[in-house]
Amino acid sequence: MVSHSGLLTVMERAARKAGSKLRRDFGEVEHLQVSRKGPADFVSKADQQAERTLVEELQKARPDWGFLLEEGGVIEGDPTKPRWIIDPLDGTTNFLHGIPHFAISIAVEEPLFGGQKREVTTGLVYQPVTDESYWAEKSRGAWRHDQRLRVSSRRDLGDCLIATGIPFMGHGDMAQWTRIFGAVAPSVAGLRRFGAAALDLAHVASGRYDGFWESGLQPWDMAAGLLLVREAGGFTSDFRGGDQMIDRKEVIAGNDAIHSKLHKLVAGALR
Repeated sequence: MVSHSGLLTVMERAARKAGSKLRRDFGEVEHLQVSRKGPADFVSKADQQAERTLVEELQKARPDWGFLLEEGGVIEGDPTKPRWIIDPLDGTTNFLHGIPHFAISIAVEEPLFGGQKREVTTGLVYQPVTDESYWAEKSRGAWRHDQRLRVSSRRDLGDCLIATGIPFMGHGDMAQWTRIFGAVAPSVAGLRRFGAAALDLAHVASGRYDGFWESGLQPWDMAAGLLLVREAGGFTSDFRGGDQMIDRKEVIAGNDAIHSKLHKLVAGALR
């Protein structure tokens, strides 16, 4: 059985503790579907409780580290130390509607060059319903439990299943997405939109998807997933082909050939 660092043990323990509560809460969601306000309020509380659990568990282990949180914003820590980037419930809308496709995402971002730059060096994406734990450490590969992950080996877009995210009410640029969709859809075997970017990236890392693109993403949506893809032998970039995925809130991911072909289609659509 593959061994991982003590840091990942801390992360997995925290994710499983929060995940067990999310699993329990998910079982209650179906009973609340009769009311418009009921389910949304309940899910919001489940989201916040999961984040509290994660923060409490991780602070116990690393009390001087800071946090970047979806719900709670920034909790300052020692600037010379790493910080946690956390999405306690990626796929909130799925959770709200009783669709069993959501995850907890935890990444560790370390300061470089005296804090001038930061780099994600450890990532974990945990799916509570399937009990799948995807993890990666810089230069140690990407794994699902103790199984080594590799991105898909397909080279022809016509054979590829590509994932994306679709803009919705108040979120994203529908005109931009429509142009990209118009370029990509005729070239691929299929497109999927499952509504949880952290899991989409984990599935690219495991070869379930051959590629992925999305914009309008926040750091907590993709910090862990980007590391998973790269450590599984894949490539990630922003829509311009650069490495500003977090700053530009966009990503293209896949193996070397598929990433290159997807980037060409995306860039062409945006000209």
